[in-house]
Amino acid sequence: MTTSTTSIIKGAMILTIAGLLGKVLSAFYRVPLQNITGDLGFYVYQQVYPILGAALILALYGFPAAVSKLATEEERVSFFPVLLVLSVLCGTASLVGFSQAERLASIMGDERLVPSLESAFFIFLFVPLLSVFRGVFQGNGHMLPTALSQITEQLIRVIGILSVAWMVSRSGDSYMVGKGAVYASFAASTGAFLILVMFMNRHAGVFQWKWKASYKYVKTIVVYGLFISLNYTLLLSLQWIDALTLVPGLVDAGMPLERAKEAKGVFDRGQPLIQLGTVLASSLALALVPSVTRKRWAEEPERMRASVSSAIKFSFVIGLAASLGLILLLPLINPLFFLDSSGTGALQVLMLVIVLSSLQMSTASVLQGLNYIITTGLWIVGGAVLKTIVNLQLVPALGLKGAAIGSVVAVAFVLIGNIVTLGQEMKTNRWMWLPWRPIIVAAIAMTAFVWPVSYLHPWVEGDRFLSLVFTLGVVLVGAAIYLVALLKIGAFTKREVEAMPFSHGWLRLLPKGLKL
Repeated sequence: MTTSTTSIIKGAMILTIAGLLGKVLSAFYRVPLQNITGDLGFYVYQQVYPILGAALILALYGFPAAVSKLATEEERVSFFPVLLVLSVLCGTASLVGFSQAERLASIMGDERLVPSLESAFFIFLFVPLLSVFRGVFQGNGHMLPTALSQITEQLIRVIGILSVAWMVSRSGDSYMVGKGAVYASFAASTGAFLILVMFMNRHAGVFQWKWKASYKYVKTIVVYGLFISLNYTLLLSLQWIDALTLVPGLVDAGMPLERAKEAKGVFDRGQPLIQLGTVLASSLALALVPSVTRKRWAEEPERMRASVSSAIKFSFVIGLAASLGLILLLPLINPLFFLDSSGTGALQVLMLVIVLSSLQMSTASVLQGLNYIITTGLWIVGGAVLKTIVNLQLVPALGLKGAAIGSVVAVAFVLIGNIVTLGQEMKTNRWMWLPWRPIIVAAIAMTAFVWPVSYLHPWVEGDRFLSLVFTLGVVLVGAAIYLVALLKIGAFTKREVEAMPFSHGWLRLLPKGLKL
């Protein structure tokens, strides 16, 4: 392996680890946030979060990827023209969003959200500088600045939001959470910017300060950058549609406005659970197989097809365990994490999103490597439209369960679109085949343990610490039963097991005569 290839792989691993840490932090802080502010405060935060999340995705994935593409295609990308293009785009988004904040709040059915929404759109003004610095560094093979800036940004954001939550708990004004989250994001973006400036002094040679304008800059940033961003927004788009439609739909069904806001906060409890389950499934699946590119697809077709099959299998197996486990344990997890059992039935339906979005992310990652970036982005747009239609029809009739069904249907639609697209590159039966017998037996074995044991929970229900220990114990034993059953019955090949962490121990559990 060449030094250049090793450096690229090392850089990709740095970004992957930083991304995982960021996503885990992003999921975990929501639990104490809800505990401190209650469902109403959590609702306010989740109404503003899609705006902040969109800016974060642009600054971390979409626009840096576009700038990085320019930097790798040219000797040195010109800093100021790229910054100008990004500033025009993000400035326009900020201005339009600010001017439409009242209309958005009206659509959401809550006029008190206007100040928070107006403030949130200003976060787009931080995107251009962060994107240019990250993109130039990544295009020149320096991944550490992006990774450290990402972790710094997330840490400051989490600390800031939880600090605001504590102040809200003392003041009693739940709507402070929205503006507080925006201020925390401002501080986080500033911290990330300072980290990048520090690295700029160390790598000054990678920046081109002379003006060199090109239409290519505009095309790459607008088309490539926006569609890359779009590919990271499936779950975020579902949250955005729920922010716009859920409270009005509940009010239309006859629920009082204040109760509808709290119900939306209850529904949002599912977001950290979905995020953790999906990150675990898709990240492990993609980490265990080499990345798929168009060049590799042409040079090593059989190896790449085997990699795709493994990625699909791992995503499904892990995602299924996460979905099924959470469905079974939500009567315990809901009061343990969120202090009461409100919305358990709807949240159980919503947990089906984990297995579907895990498969969607894995298939989308393969398709993006094969240059289907626009296609996968358009499937997500279609899923968002479908989610909107289902919400408008089912929320007034079924309440929170209607919104949960809308999310499941939308993610399933995007997944089917990815499957159809990937079928153009390889026959579906080559990668859609799954070891159904081992998976079904393992799922039944896990359920046979988790379901009856969960009924012992009332013995420790009065003590939150003992409840946590009990629930974690059930999760660990259930996961162990599921994994051992999969290995014993032959769900994985030897090569797939060898790619797992601690593979030496797992190999002993495989049935004799198992194929490579």
